[in-house]
Amino acid sequence: QVDVTAMARLFGYVDVTDSGFIAAVFSIAFNPLFWNVVARWEHKTRALSRVFGSPHAACYCLGAVILMLNCVRSHCFTEAMKSQPKLEGLDCHWGYYSGLAILAVGTLFVISSFLALGFTGTFLGDYFGILMEAKVTRFPFSVLDNPMYWGSTAVYLGWSLM
Repeated sequence: QVDVTAMARLFGYVDVTDSGFIAAVFSIAFNPLFWNVVARWEHKTRALSRVFGSPHAACYCLGAVILMLNCVRSHCFTEAMKSQPKLEGLDCHWGYYSGLAILAVGTLFVISSFLALGFTGTFLGDYFGILMEAKVTRFPFSVLDNPMYWGSTAVYLGWSLM
């Protein structure tokens, strides 16, 4: 027998039937699937590089698409958070400021990762044959193995708490 009381409590706080929630889940799942499939396809075929005339142009175009998809994902996430019930215990000053602090740390990791990797390093340049001269080991990579992923996760967690 399985105790479902914890899951029942969770569903009391999350409306999984809300269209905004469904759109957010879809965009959160779709984005990395899309860019990984496209990047692997490019690595195998070099089709985007041929279409755009160079690997750099193709990488910049894919990066622009990824940025637009991230804007859509952030919008869907924001709308879903607005329509979901709030936890009473988090609807206070300490909840808001805790979320703000987590969001700030996440933003630090995301921005510093981007600055360390550059545009093509951030947006899958290695799949286009655009390789960095050496492995990046300075901050934030000296602190975490995947600071961009951890930072993004922290941004969304902080945003959720706020």
